[in-house]
Amino acid sequence: MHTREEHGEIRLSEVVSAMSHALDMTEGQPEGHAVRTCFLGMRIAGEIGLPADDRSALFYALLLKDLGCSSNAAKVCYLFGADDQTVKRDLKTTDWSSLTHAFQYVTRNVVPDGSALRRAFQIVTVALEGNTNELIQTRCERGAQIAQMLGLSTATADAIRSLDEHWDGRGGPTGLKRLDIPLLARIAGLAQTFEVFFSSVGLVESMDMLHKRRARWFDPALVDVVRSIEHDYPFWDRMASADVRTLLVEHEPRERIIMADAERLDTVARAFAKVIDAKSPWTFNHSEQVAEIAGNLATIMGMRGEQHRSVVRAALLHDLGKLGISNRILDKPAGLTAAERVEIGRHPEYTHRILREVAAFRDVAELAGSHHEQLDGCGYHRGLSAEDLPVEARIVKIADIYQALSVDRPYRGALSWEQIQEIMVPDIGPSICGDVFNALRVYVERGAITPLESALTGFRVA
Repeated sequence: MHTREEHGEIRLSEVVSAMSHALDMTEGQPEGHAVRTCFLGMRIAGEIGLPADDRSALFYALLLKDLGCSSNAAKVCYLFGADDQTVKRDLKTTDWSSLTHAFQYVTRNVVPDGSALRRAFQIVTVALEGNTNELIQTRCERGAQIAQMLGLSTATADAIRSLDEHWDGRGGPTGLKRLDIPLLARIAGLAQTFEVFFSSVGLVESMDMLHKRRARWFDPALVDVVRSIEHDYPFWDRMASADVRTLLVEHEPRERIIMADAERLDTVARAFAKVIDAKSPWTFNHSEQVAEIAGNLATIMGMRGEQHRSVVRAALLHDLGKLGISNRILDKPAGLTAAERVEIGRHPEYTHRILREVAAFRDVAELAGSHHEQLDGCGYHRGLSAEDLPVEARIVKIADIYQALSVDRPYRGALSWEQIQEIMVPDIGPSICGDVFNALRVYVERGAITPLESALTGFRVA
């Protein structure tokens, strides 16, 4: 029996619209931010008669505009001494062209639980080291690169790269102005800001914001387009509905639908692994290395074809939920508090919840979301036991543990194989699988067998 994936019958839009929830979390936005942004942006495209090729490029730019958002999370956390997601949540509602508003934003967000002296010190840090254009450039350039890795058009990448430019030239990262800003970027920039206001304060206040930022942040002609549909209340009701992701299908250009075969789905998994690993300097290449280890363990244990592919995809995406965890926790050099342990312990739950919304990744969701489960049922987040944990899930778990122990972390240096064995061997039986650990021993002593690029045949980007 052939799967939809084998016939290439899965729309790429189905995959990325569901995966965009992970990007929403990283930006500190409520679930559906990117989808609602896309819903509005495509309505604008229809109103101005955008050609089909441009509408297709815009569609993916709107859904994936935040692909680079994790790359500046650690820097934001350092600058503000605060939760990076909270800091980012307030970002798009602030008028940065006003020094008063910018200062209010900084004072509102620095070290919220700190003393007056600590907050004053952090404000100085932001003033001295907070290069806004550098943060924007890191985010936008990285997002554009990942969009191209996904095989999307240059127009999509350019829209993401110029997302935060402003009509008056006071945006970033390069200060483009007016018609020098790509049209798709102008639409996306307006749509994403409007959505943040729309979801937080409602339609009337959002329209007021557009009026105030017309010809400063936004293309005045595009502002007028949005204001012309102000009284189309059925549209705004649909945009606010829980079914907006389903409704989005009607806005995808039918003549430019991109299908996702097995190789493109591999590419999606690898691309999102890069988004995940960019979240913290301590997890650089973690997901890709876990995938390479897991792929080798699967090979040693005789897995081939779709079974092997599922292991590699699950390993690439196992930490997807960490996009919803603050860098104040992920990068903390000292021990975690009880509350912080609870919070970081939620990441496999987030991973599982996001991936099971992607039809093509539902099997992967079960494997990726189980990497902190134990054979004795004492793991998390679902308390699964041995009979519920297939060997593929056991492989991802051991690959994750081994990779994490073998590299530097904020609270300790990398461990040797001998030290790793001292930690892992006592857990054989209650926590980890002895058969998979034996495969790990073979892998470590023999060395890598199958490079990750061979496991994911559709991906050749460095």
